[in-house]
Amino acid sequence: MPKTIKEIVFYVAMIVVFGVIMYALVGMGADLETSVHTKVHVEDSGSDFLSDGFKMFTVSLGYHVGSSIALLLLQIIAILFVARIFGWVFTKIGQPSVIGEIVAGIVLGPSVFAQIAPDTFAFLFSPGTLGNIDMLSQIGLILFMFTIGMELDLMEVRKSMRQTIIISHTGIIFPFFCGMVAAYLTYPAYASDTAPFLSYALFIGISMSITAFPVLARIVQERGLAKSRLGTLSLSSAASGDITAWCLLAVVIAIAQSGTVAGAMYVIAFSAIFVLFMFFVMRPFFHIIGHIYHNKEVLNKTVVAFMLFFLIAFSYLTEILGIHALFGAFLTGVIMPGNTKFRKIMTEKVEDVSLSIFLPLFFVSTGLKTQIGLIASVDEWLICLFFVLIAVLGKVLGTTAAARVTGETWHNSWTMGALMNTRGLMELIVLTIGYEMKIIPPAIFVMLVIMTLVTTVMTSPLMSFIDFCFRKKEGRKSLSWKKSGHFRILLAFGRASSGSILLNVASQLFAKGRLRPDITALHITVGTDVNPIHLDNFEEVSFDPIMKEKERLKMHIHTRYEVSNDAGAEIVNVVNKEAYDFLLVGSGISLSSVPDDVEAAKHQDAFYLKYWKMIKAPQSLFYPGNLLKDKTKMFIEQTSSMVGVFVNRDFKKADKVLVVLDQPTDVFLLKYARNLIKANQATVSVFDASGQVGKDRRALYKMEQYLIKYPSVKLLEKTALTEELLSSHNFMLIAYHTWNRISEEEKEVLQQMPSTLIIHQK
Repeated sequence: MPKTIKEIVFYVAMIVVFGVIMYALVGMGADLETSVHTKVHVEDSGSDFLSDGFKMFTVSLGYHVGSSIALLLLQIIAILFVARIFGWVFTKIGQPSVIGEIVAGIVLGPSVFAQIAPDTFAFLFSPGTLGNIDMLSQIGLILFMFTIGMELDLMEVRKSMRQTIIISHTGIIFPFFCGMVAAYLTYPAYASDTAPFLSYALFIGISMSITAFPVLARIVQERGLAKSRLGTLSLSSAASGDITAWCLLAVVIAIAQSGTVAGAMYVIAFSAIFVLFMFFVMRPFFHIIGHIYHNKEVLNKTVVAFMLFFLIAFSYLTEILGIHALFGAFLTGVIMPGNTKFRKIMTEKVEDVSLSIFLPLFFVSTGLKTQIGLIASVDEWLICLFFVLIAVLGKVLGTTAAARVTGETWHNSWTMGALMNTRGLMELIVLTIGYEMKIIPPAIFVMLVIMTLVTTVMTSPLMSFIDFCFRKKEGRKSLSWKKSGHFRILLAFGRASSGSILLNVASQLFAKGRLRPDITALHITVGTDVNPIHLDNFEEVSFDPIMKEKERLKMHIHTRYEVSNDAGAEIVNVVNKEAYDFLLVGSGISLSSVPDDVEAAKHQDAFYLKYWKMIKAPQSLFYPGNLLKDKTKMFIEQTSSMVGVFVNRDFKKADKVLVVLDQPTDVFLLKYARNLIKANQATVSVFDASGQVGKDRRALYKMEQYLIKYPSVKLLEKTALTEELLSSHNFMLIAYHTWNRISEEEKEVLQQMPSTLIIHQK
């Protein structure tokens, strides 16, 4: 008996035999029952049985829907869904996704959702169920503050210690003073019944002086300043300011809980001992661990659990000391091993969960406390505006003045002031602590949340306005081929493997030209919420294939790494602003005969490969005529340079070249074919697709001169593209307008196209 049939017989026999035995046991067990009620239900008619069963199901369903765990999961689903939508919308309008998530929290709160659907709001976010959300959000904040501590690079702070301390501390002291003045003016009307003036004034002051390092870091990345002096100094100052602000917050909490400075002295003294212990005992210990466990092979679950144990333990210690668990989490992150690989791995372990699940819960928890309706009168809105103005003026003017005094230009000084004005999530944490301690009253809490949103949202527009004011009137750089002697090419790629292929194309296409190619390889990581600690690793991985290809080809190239939410717009901006002569990009997908994911799965799942062939997915999903409809069309229409869009079909070498002409102006393609002849001794076939080129006197003359000079070039007499013609070549040159026409008329034929460069000549 064949093995397959034997296995099937065994499986069926096992099901039947044990099924019969279990059925018999059920019948025998029913005879043991003594409850008449149970037997009546079993003996009911079929219709009653089904009806009663459905009723029992609905009762059970209602019970479980209202259970605490089901309600908590429903709350998390609603929170994550709405937070993701708002985060996506705000990234599309050039704002950090964290702003969208904060707004999502306010929308889900009593200010909006409760007004639109009060019954649904009362069910989903009833007061008795919010304790679970608050507890989860606090756990999320502990994990988040741990990652924030790991993002801070103390070595960068030390490099410009004097300037960094002056800028960061002035940017704290001046707005802190403004905040205390605001507290003095608002205390009698809003907080005199809830908290001592000292505690209230200190919390208002710290809320005015905080800077959101994570949001600032992502704005610096998005604007391409990460590796500039301005970006480095801003990040160092923000890091120094964060450390100072959190230490100051610990003191403020200690004073607020004790009621007086004298009563807080013991808390501050023990906190200082704790900080010294962390830096002089635990930090060297963690440093040793970082050297031992520095890669994923050795950094196992035991080590991660060990680190998380210390995180929770130190958070607990600072909580019982009276300076809040978040300070302990932040400090634990700061003293983590300086080894970048160790920090990256630990961040990856913690960050995804904290950012993706727990932080949105915190935003909604904050939103549920934010009742915009508490600001009812014109006077209260004027006070809210007053908070916004003094927060902006205090932070911007204080930082700008300090930066200018330390030798920065006015442009850089104002830019740093705008960056330091970013508050974001860090401000919300401070406000939440003050609110939970009943120091900040609800109305002031709402005003300060609005201030947080306004100051964070205005950062990017304010920086753009500053750039506009200081922009010098410079014309476009003259980069004529004849004057510079170089042909400047921007090679923009997404996937790391695409970079090496595009460099190979550029080498064969331009290396033997009249002018020396000056190539810059640009890679953009999409998403400005990427953690700064990961950037160096991302850059190394992204450029590794192209650097190996550069060594193989013995070429010199420049590399450039950017982070942006809109890669296409960033590429267009770089080309136009820096006056490149040629933009070379990929079409966005490799049109190999078998898609990449199928090739990878071929040895794992033969059925999948058969299924893929059966539905003919390459023809239906990856038709090449559709590839230029979106991003590549934008490149061609919006850039001021020539654009080449490369469609890869297992490209290796361009030595059998097909040049497709359609209009007399298309003869410019011949100069690219000439370079391939010089580089690869290529044979070139020229195909006049419309017959119009041969009828134009000037184009015909150029083509005849070309044919005379290069014997390896032949003019085809064919009147139509055929699969045989395309498959007999390994490279095709075609103009953009010609591609648009042919790709619509020759869909079936183009399935056999070779690797193709679609060029748009300006």
